[in-house]
Amino acid sequence: MRLFLIAFQFLTIIPLPGAVRHEAGDLGRSTLFFPLVGVVIGALMVGANWLLSPLLARPLCDALLITVATVVTGALHLDGLSDVCDGLAARGSRERFLEIMKDSRVGAVGAVALVLGLLLKWQALVAVPDGLKWQALLIFPTVARFGQVLTMTGARRAKADGLGAAFTEGTGVLTLTGAGVITTTACLLLPGAGGLIPLVALLLCTAAGRWFFQAKLGGLTGDTIGCLSELNEILALTVMSALPVSGLFHY
Repeated sequence: MRLFLIAFQFLTIIPLPGAVRHEAGDLGRSTLFFPLVGVVIGALMVGANWLLSPLLARPLCDALLITVATVVTGALHLDGLSDVCDGLAARGSRERFLEIMKDSRVGAVGAVALVLGLLLKWQALVAVPDGLKWQALLIFPTVARFGQVLTMTGARRAKADGLGAAFTEGTGVLTLTGAGVITTTACLLLPGAGGLIPLVALLLCTAAGRWFFQAKLGGLTGDTIGCLSELNEILALTVMSALPVSGLFHY
């Protein structure tokens, strides 16, 4: 329970009755419960959808659902998306890339990335059929947080300090396996093998992103993990919106 609360405290801004104390390695071990926190975030969106969908047009309702997810997480990973895109735009050395990501200011490319990221996530959710919507709301934040665990496990660190280093230190096969079980269970909410398709897409995207950042920077940082998480949310929603159209899955 304590490790879940540590994960919940890090991944959301929802206040807890008291601060949860943690020791060295606890941050990494708490990643076992990252997907479960994703389920909680998804459940909040499902509840908001139940309240809002009878009152509002689908596009506006879905925009508010994305807003709920953004507010609940404190836009934590959107910051990573912005910083990484600013670093990529600089086209400099590894040191220059890391320096730009550390800068708290948002550049023009980072701002465009934020707008496009939110727009793509919103439109991908709008494109999800009504019959799959509540499952999609639960699944996309869950698989993205499993992607974070997969990204961190066994990865090299680009910096010796920072949150990325703190979380990478305590991850391992057991945390990855546990997180995978939680995620797979959530994906089975889609009938048949439909839920496994976004999971496979996430595995491929995460593997490619992890390889790229380790080759570019020599390891991972908190920003690169957050960036991949945002891309995985967009990818998961996009894949689920395409399932009925592709003919691979019917609801």
